[in-house]
Amino acid sequence: MKIRVNPWLNFFGAISAGLIVVAFCLILLWHDPFVFWNDDYELSILPVFADVARGWSEGHWPLLSPYSWVCGNLAGEFQYGTFSFFINAAVVLIWKFPLTFAQQAAALSIAHLSVLALGAFLLARDRRFSIALSIFVALVASLNGWIICWGATDWFGALGAFAWLPWAWWGAGRALDQKRTKWRFLWPAPFVYLVVTGGFPYTVLMLALLIAWLSIKLLGETRSIISILPLWFGTLLGLGLSAPAWLSILDLIQGSARELQPASAHWQWLVPPAALPGLILPNWTVKNWADFYTLAGLVACGRQLVRQIKWELILLLLVLLLAMLPTAGVFRWSFRWLPFFHLILAICAAEALRALYDSIKAGFRTPATTALVLVVLVAVTMSILSKGGQYAFPLTWVFLGLAALWFFLDVFFRNSEVREWTPAAIAFLALLTTYLCIPPNCGVPKYDLSQKLLEPTPLDPQRLYLSIYPWAEQTYRVEKKPQPIGQIVRPGSTSMWAGLRFINGYSPIRPAGVAREFYATIHGEIDPATGMYLLNDQAGPDGELARLGVDGIVVAREVDIFPQPASEWELITVADEGRLFQRRGAPFARVRSVTSIDSRPNEQFVAATIARINDSRNRVDVDVDVPSGDRPALLTFSRPYFRGYEARLGNQELAVNSYRGLFPVVEVPADLHGRLTLTYQPYWLKWGSGAAVACVLVVMLSFFAAISQYR
Repeated sequence: MKIRVNPWLNFFGAISAGLIVVAFCLILLWHDPFVFWNDDYELSILPVFADVARGWSEGHWPLLSPYSWVCGNLAGEFQYGTFSFFINAAVVLIWKFPLTFAQQAAALSIAHLSVLALGAFLLARDRRFSIALSIFVALVASLNGWIICWGATDWFGALGAFAWLPWAWWGAGRALDQKRTKWRFLWPAPFVYLVVTGGFPYTVLMLALLIAWLSIKLLGETRSIISILPLWFGTLLGLGLSAPAWLSILDLIQGSARELQPASAHWQWLVPPAALPGLILPNWTVKNWADFYTLAGLVACGRQLVRQIKWELILLLLVLLLAMLPTAGVFRWSFRWLPFFHLILAICAAEALRALYDSIKAGFRTPATTALVLVVLVAVTMSILSKGGQYAFPLTWVFLGLAALWFFLDVFFRNSEVREWTPAAIAFLALLTTYLCIPPNCGVPKYDLSQKLLEPTPLDPQRLYLSIYPWAEQTYRVEKKPQPIGQIVRPGSTSMWAGLRFINGYSPIRPAGVAREFYATIHGEIDPATGMYLLNDQAGPDGELARLGVDGIVVAREVDIFPQPASEWELITVADEGRLFQRRGAPFARVRSVTSIDSRPNEQFVAATIARINDSRNRVDVDVDVPSGDRPALLTFSRPYFRGYEARLGNQELAVNSYRGLFPVVEVPADLHGRLTLTYQPYWLKWGSGAAVACVLVVMLSFFAAISQYR
């Protein structure tokens, strides 16, 4: 049975919602050109995406990065959307334009915010909301405080994944609609894929909770498990499409520094009970007008509204509870549930507004009257309890003015369409005023990173550097360093901009062995004691740094240490930011044949002849000639080791081991010669790609079958 809809009305309404969000963001950019350019976006997201764009332009799938050992496995880091078609396409397209760093960040975030608004609008329309209320839902979902202050301006992975959660909800709802055809299971599949590959594990948890909630809700209504099978089959198809993404993080998280995080991390950044008044009292938190609409509806309609949206209220309270409880396992910071909370809250608010407008016919007070009374009460309570904070003025007066404006519009345009559009307009103005008055990134570090970071000078792209610098958040933020920084030290993953090879890198997962060996922090700093040990005791010609292939060292000005022995190192540059040392002589080769290694103290190896080294992103090709005799050759590769490397010389497979989990090592039997290839092909990539291809075939065949049946 066909469902009668007006697709053109939905299409233009969705486009309008997206354009409104774009206009909102452009106003923020006009107010502050660097609003989307902060903290992790600077040290991690943007330099990595520059490397992703470089990889695609070179014809390589950016699974790995040759420019950071700590952040060398981009697929395993998960947050960079390595397997997301949309994120990769957006990155490649944006990097085609001559934009500054801040402009690239803004373009990437605005693109995903508009996608989020489109999905929220369509989700609202499928709940039979009007165009005006659907735009209201889109505004709250895409412009709430968590999304703007964290997802869009700092943790892009959160936005990259959450942008597709309303779409997945929309597709899931259609899969559960029994009035649709048997091919309705296709609806959620692509959006489940985009959510999972978007790069934020918390959003995958949100998706799992959403699927479970929808299933329980429908089972309660139909008492038939068959009714939820289209949703589950479509979800499984989406998981199959995204198999390489979730298999990669499941593999790389094992033995990583993230897996070994202290238990105290589970109790950090919760939503404490004392913060709940922030949903109403406009102190340091971002006021959300959806709260007032929901409260107004509950006050005016009471039990009728509760019965109508009881399932949504249960989900709302459950998500809020999860945001207040400590995490478990590799997850941390429960407040990351808040964007899902705001999306559900927007739906509840729209239901409340619809119920309020219907109640006017029965003689109830208008929603604007209820909202004005609540705002006045909140303002008075805030004043009595001194909860206003430093931003109470002029925000409180602005909110009172907006509530009064809504009241007068309701009075004078009671029977006009203006009344229906007022909530969306008030929400737009309230959110915009909030972000103009309160900096969206209060307390978040900002760094002055100039476009000169695209240039390698004074460093050498042929060398591998170890950078010793103090905690970046405390040392290099603009409050401490107002001048441009990073040209020598290259904090975080900023070395990727210029294609410089560094041990350091920004990595929340830290799957590389060198990250654990050197006690690297998330932002790329090397443990100070470890750094002192490496430079004092392991920087010689036979030390651990030489085995890694490190032939350059950067020491920040704040660190008083020099690599030893002095005869091995040459001071190249001294600047206000730090000192640059390079090992005397030519740079180390990327592939070397060693006659002994301390991890195998009782063995000796023959020196092989190595030529024509081609060290690319995901593989290494090298000509090897091992002399005849009874001893094999041992080749070391100057790149971080990850499980999944395979080596082949001609038709012969060779075992790939590692030196203490730091770099790959391949033993080549005597009297062998030819072209040796070391390729990164982990099991999760093979099996995940196979599953994805199979699911693509299922989706395509089902789609064409559905089209032919429709005709």
